[in-house]
Amino acid sequence: MTTGLEVPLDPKVLEGLPQPPTITLQSPKDFIFDPRENIVIHCEAKGNPHPSFSWTRNGTSFDVEKDSKVLMKRGSGTLVIDISGEKAEAYEGTYQCTASNEHGKALSNNIVIRQSRSPLWSKERNEQIVVKKGLSLLLPCRPPAGLPPPVIFWMDNNFHKLPMDKRVSQALNGDLYFSNVLPEDTRSDYICYARFPHTQTIQQKQPISVRVLTENPEEERSPSFMLPLGIMSTKMVLRGETLELECIAEGLPTPAILWQKDGGRLPSGRTGFHNFNKTLKISDVNEDDAGDYRCTASNKLGSEQHIIKVTVKAAPFWISAPRNLILAPNETGILTCRVNGKPKPKINWFVNGRPIEDAYEDNGPKIEEDTVILTNVQSGSSAVYQCNASNEFGYLMANAFVSVLAEPPRVLTLPNQVYRVIMNNPVLLHCASFGSPIPTITWFKDGQTNIKNGDPYVIHENGSLEIIVAQPLHSGKYTCTATNNLGFKENHVFLEVKEPTRILTQPKYRLVQRGMSALFECKIKHDNTLVPTMTWLKDNGELPDDQRFEVGDESLTIRDVTDDDAGTYTCIINTILDQDSASAMLTVVEATPTPTIVLEKPDSPTDLELTDQMERSVQLTWIPGDENNSPIQKFLIEYMDLLHQPGVWVNLTEVPGTSTTAQLQLSPYVYYTFRVRAQNEVGYSNPSDPSAQYRTNPSAPDENPTNVKGAGTEPGNLVISWRPLTGFQSNGPGLEYKVQWRQKDVEDDWTSKNVVNVSQLIVSGTPTYVPYEIKVQAFNDYGNGPEPAVVIGFSGEDLPLSAPDNVQVTVPDSKLAKVQWEPVSNPSVRGELKGYKVYYRRVRGQHNPQNEADHQEQVLTFNGNCSEGMLPGLQPYSVYNLFIKVFNNKGEGPPSPNKTFETPEGVPGPPSFLSVMNHSLDTLTLKWGPPLSNNGRLTGYTLKYHPVNTTNEMGPVKEQTFPANVTTITLSSLNISVLYKFYLNARTRQGSGPDISKEAFTTRDTALIHSTIQPDKGPTEPPHTTFPTQSLHLPLHKVPSVGPVFGTVNTSVSEEGPVISWEYFGHHKSLFVEYVVENSDDEWKRESVNGTHSHTIKGLKPGTSYWVRVVARDGANLAVHETTKVLVTVPAVPNRQVDIATQGWFIGLMCAIALLILVLLIVCFIKRNKGGKYPVKEKEDAHQDPEIQPMKEDDGTFGEYSDTEDHKPLKGSRTPSNGTVRRDESDDSLVDYGEGGDGQFNEDGSFIGQYSGKKEKDTHEGNESSEAPSPVNAMNSFV
Repeated sequence: MTTGLEVPLDPKVLEGLPQPPTITLQSPKDFIFDPRENIVIHCEAKGNPHPSFSWTRNGTSFDVEKDSKVLMKRGSGTLVIDISGEKAEAYEGTYQCTASNEHGKALSNNIVIRQSRSPLWSKERNEQIVVKKGLSLLLPCRPPAGLPPPVIFWMDNNFHKLPMDKRVSQALNGDLYFSNVLPEDTRSDYICYARFPHTQTIQQKQPISVRVLTENPEEERSPSFMLPLGIMSTKMVLRGETLELECIAEGLPTPAILWQKDGGRLPSGRTGFHNFNKTLKISDVNEDDAGDYRCTASNKLGSEQHIIKVTVKAAPFWISAPRNLILAPNETGILTCRVNGKPKPKINWFVNGRPIEDAYEDNGPKIEEDTVILTNVQSGSSAVYQCNASNEFGYLMANAFVSVLAEPPRVLTLPNQVYRVIMNNPVLLHCASFGSPIPTITWFKDGQTNIKNGDPYVIHENGSLEIIVAQPLHSGKYTCTATNNLGFKENHVFLEVKEPTRILTQPKYRLVQRGMSALFECKIKHDNTLVPTMTWLKDNGELPDDQRFEVGDESLTIRDVTDDDAGTYTCIINTILDQDSASAMLTVVEATPTPTIVLEKPDSPTDLELTDQMERSVQLTWIPGDENNSPIQKFLIEYMDLLHQPGVWVNLTEVPGTSTTAQLQLSPYVYYTFRVRAQNEVGYSNPSDPSAQYRTNPSAPDENPTNVKGAGTEPGNLVISWRPLTGFQSNGPGLEYKVQWRQKDVEDDWTSKNVVNVSQLIVSGTPTYVPYEIKVQAFNDYGNGPEPAVVIGFSGEDLPLSAPDNVQVTVPDSKLAKVQWEPVSNPSVRGELKGYKVYYRRVRGQHNPQNEADHQEQVLTFNGNCSEGMLPGLQPYSVYNLFIKVFNNKGEGPPSPNKTFETPEGVPGPPSFLSVMNHSLDTLTLKWGPPLSNNGRLTGYTLKYHPVNTTNEMGPVKEQTFPANVTTITLSSLNISVLYKFYLNARTRQGSGPDISKEAFTTRDTALIHSTIQPDKGPTEPPHTTFPTQSLHLPLHKVPSVGPVFGTVNTSVSEEGPVISWEYFGHHKSLFVEYVVENSDDEWKRESVNGTHSHTIKGLKPGTSYWVRVVARDGANLAVHETTKVLVTVPAVPNRQVDIATQGWFIGLMCAIALLILVLLIVCFIKRNKGGKYPVKEKEDAHQDPEIQPMKEDDGTFGEYSDTEDHKPLKGSRTPSNGTVRRDESDDSLVDYGEGGDGQFNEDGSFIGQYSGKKEKDTHEGNESSEAPSPVNAMNSFV
């Protein structure tokens, strides 16, 4: 069976070979065309003879010649359809091209031709959307379905894109989502646009108007999802496509979106987050991307999650498509059509476009799912086979021809080619051939020696011969022969191995006085058959064009040196095969001083030679380079292993600087080449040129693998691992390892297995966790390595079987317990005993059995084979439950039976709070809360207190105790205006807990202001409640001092407003009277009252009640002290009748009117005396009321009006008979009467103005007619 012959691209070979058709170019499967352009459907093919073309449309033959609008390109199957003046829809359909010649038929894909479409938006009328501030909002787009689908975007009437952010975003389907609306979202021009890419047209939706109500805004809320809905949804995506998932949430504040994949990570490099993290995109999807994707929306009030279950399906995709076969007669070949998909694709085979079952009656090829086996093919049976793989998501089709040829061998490589190579480099000799059956290539040297595939030769599959390290002895004539059952052909090539070009004497550093000459030498050695070319460079550029620079055969001379001549000079030797270079610096100095000795690195050693060649040693000699004014200290010898590590130099040994030879110890099976570096005080020289290659013979390994280990990874196995030998350590070809093992302390033979190119071996079927003796020995084709050492390893562990017994608990104090147990037996551990874990949990408190148990289970680990441990940090007076597990490397064993124990009482925690209330002259009321942690049965409280003077000195301490049920106490007989400090703690039978402290002042000589103060009344004295003196202890928390307080606060009402008076004994100077309307959410207004003890609040609204308070503030404007707020009512102003005739303004107005009438009478009198006449028409019109005139019925214009000072009627206006024109109330244009006010695009893309409604007027329009036409009606009359 053969896989077929590759046809070379050589035109001379192809010219005479018959070849079935091959499709070389075709249009895509889904082809959408622009109806404004011609339809071009590509179909190109090659073959010998050149194929002819035919088409089918919708499964039936398509006669191209009968349709004058369809043209098939000459020599091609490409169709050009002229659709100008035709209905493009008539040419939609499914097309398929067939390329045929006498050797077979090749088919194109089914090409679906569809016209691009950009339909109009359906007519709709959008009502204004009114939404309350803070609520979510969805503006639907619902674009028309185009082909291909349109690109959606939102803009306003000015064609500005609407800004998108975390709060406002566009979904994948084009809808616009608001997580919460704000007042600035109010607008009347939310317009959705659809751009159709093929036709480059844009359609728009009718504008959507949104108005946001700011009254009673929506309160803050946790997120919920707007898209998708519910807690779970599904998504299917095809392999290779881009997965797009989106989650859009509403909430206030705006939620943030976070994506994650349950049970895995999002793929790196293919994952992108878009649309402000609301859209997750994963490109080039594969099967591993299926699973549950979780999007989490969160804000400060909570979070919400949605799970999207993603399934990945796959249209058919190639694993390996069938390839063309060229077979010789009577050969057998196979065509494979390897595809995959989800669901699994169905594969159908065709030959020359017919189902393969119909094409062969009998003796046809054998079909095995994705494989066609062609047996004993014969001349004339060439054909094109089609593989069609399909599932519900698509199909793949591939053509592969089978050409049956009988061709004698041909050698395609040009004859008598000469290959030249520099010694120690690889070389490749070519022997390209063609024939059917495939020729066999054989190489000969000098016409005699049959070259085998092996060191130093490698024969490649294409027939080329490679010499890895070319040596002079490899020079000569090489012959390749190509042979099959139809003939024989040979070709000759020649190989010349040349010596490398080397610079023997390198240019040296020169320090030259100005005006003197500088000489650089560059002596070379090269192959006699190669012509070298020497080039000199200065600072990597050409030499200056100056006669002072003289270039000799092996030197460069610079005459009359100047400062500009300083620099680096490089000698480069080139041949057609290689090159070498060396550089030196020129320094120019003054002529008089003696030059300073310059120390440099030594020059490289030269002339390396190998002598005394032995099996494991060789002697290396060399010639040292120039020391450059610093004696050579030592030589470093390096080697390269051309067989195992070509290109890598390794330090071998060092010798003193006085030596020029070294005896080198070598290893077997290494292709050595050496080089030498010299070192002086300045540093190492450049390495010498490599020596000739020296190969040592193979031998058995000298060492075995290291780091041998044995450890099981699962119950029932043993993994033996080691560090393998390097190629250098192998000492020969065929390196393998002999792995041996047996159970320790059992009379068993060694079990062994030989392995190669691995570093571990897994032994199955072993007992659980038993010791094994292990050995790993290296061997190669030349023998075994030394006897290996025995290493002890253990087979795999399993979970422990037993639980610890006899668990005992003793409790030495209220926070510590000692646990003891009986260890498990060693066999039941079934692994390495790592220790014991004690799991314990507080069940409840003893003083309150209803207490909730601790949900958090705690665990303490005790390593090693121990039998007891201590549990610290327990809670006193509690019931605990515990159990113990033993564990090994595999995991934990079963738990011991539960053990319950109790902890004794302890001292309580501090009281939960301590506060001071009802400050008065000599009494203070204290209130406190019980401890958060009683740690036992509470027996009472202890209170200690003492006065503190202004120097913070303490007075005598007094102490009182109280029973556990007392949490409030009033202390009497205290000093007036004195600071007291209080300490309170709680007690159990075990003692007192920590203190809590508090400081407070008694007042000076007046009562505290109380919660209710009526106008004109002082504060009411509250009743003093006292309790029996008892005691408690509290934590020593520093609490700020209460400080001085206000004295009596009184209120009254004067004609100017409420009057408030107070007494204040504090040191804060910033005092304010603050007030606010009762039952109002307004902020408190304040007026500064520094340095006073009373204040009148002016300008308050009569008949309204206000809350009033006095506040002392510090420098940071923070309230330090304040009185209780007082309710004050401002009396209503009495309704007093005012005689208007006695008012001064009225008298003045009457006088002005009388004067004006007198002036008018005088003017009329003068005019009458001059003979002036009034038109009758004016007299008639003077008695008419000015009214807005109706629209003219003849020309449809409006009645327009001007100011009374302008008597020129406007164009198209109707003038009243009194000769005046009433001025319109506004200068609004028609645009002001529209809903949205802006022009819009009609469905056909034209721009029209749309207006509706009448603009509201802010002023009265007098006696205007109620039937005056609106601008809308006027506009409609024109449309």
